[in-house]
Amino acid sequence: MNRFNPVLPVDEYLVETNVLFYLNDALTQLLEHKEEYTQFGVIRYFAEYFSSVKNSNHVLFREYNYIKATPHNRASFIKVFWRCFRQIGRSGDVLSMQEYSSVLQLLCPDFPVELVQSAARIVLMDDAVDYLMSFADFLYAFQLQFYYHEFLASVLTIYQDLLFGKSPNTVIVPTSIAVEQLPLLATEENTSQELQEGVEASTLAECINGLCDRFKQSYPSRTCMLDVLEQSPKVTYYGFLMGLAKHDAINTEIGALPNRSDVLVDPEMDQELLKLISQISASPGSNSSGSVPGGLREGQKKASPRRSLHHRRRMEVESDGSTEETDSSES
Repeated sequence: MNRFNPVLPVDEYLVETNVLFYLNDALTQLLEHKEEYTQFGVIRYFAEYFSSVKNSNHVLFREYNYIKATPHNRASFIKVFWRCFRQIGRSGDVLSMQEYSSVLQLLCPDFPVELVQSAARIVLMDDAVDYLMSFADFLYAFQLQFYYHEFLASVLTIYQDLLFGKSPNTVIVPTSIAVEQLPLLATEENTSQELQEGVEASTLAECINGLCDRFKQSYPSRTCMLDVLEQSPKVTYYGFLMGLAKHDAINTEIGALPNRSDVLVDPEMDQELLKLISQISASPGSNSSGSVPGGLREGQKKASPRRSLHHRRRMEVESDGSTEETDSSES
């Protein structure tokens, strides 16, 4: 989107890019940590804040309500998660749902376990979320679940109504509270039945198309959803979501992750990591034990949002815009 395009109204540009949201957050952070930031200068602070937003580093160690607030924040968090922990996939490790939840909480201390459970169910296709999952399988399922969370909860409501013979025309887009509760309710009570039966794919496609007409938040392209639903005459909820998670066009649409074949490759990040490590090693009083612990299966230390935010700002200055310091545990 070109902000200098005279055809685009100013108000529309501000809404589409969430500029006012980020400006409000920048001011809030400045007031809350005035003594820490004013020593660098207010102009420099704002320059660094918006540079971090542009580079997708701004979501590190922030609260869940912030990282889910805008589509850019969600895509940025997915990208940070991939870049920080792709070593899990490189080493061939497989983790449980609870372990992935602990890893995500290293980046966002209050990240809800319920959302991780929903992503795990996409991979496992049932309610047995205690099995192990590869990093790539979980990553793309998590991307879909996190980025389109509200829309998928509404699709789940429609699916349940169709499954039990109710009219889906009465579906109301759920509130934020319902969004967190619906996946758990459905899977705990109805998973075995839905896996055995499924619903007519054509009927679900028609209902989803109607949902898109009235839905105000982000949702996958209708073409992609129709492609998945045309694969078979009947479809289950998690079968539908698995098809979306594997769809290349969905991945391109979100724009946070590479193609699945390149998910473990990131030469740019590797170069930044080496530069960051050399800077840390050359810094007086540096302590390698302060890095993220290598044993992901051990108890995790949750970062304090305030302390981590200041630490992040300092590391951005030192590392020329790169803050994926969590990757230091990979080397």
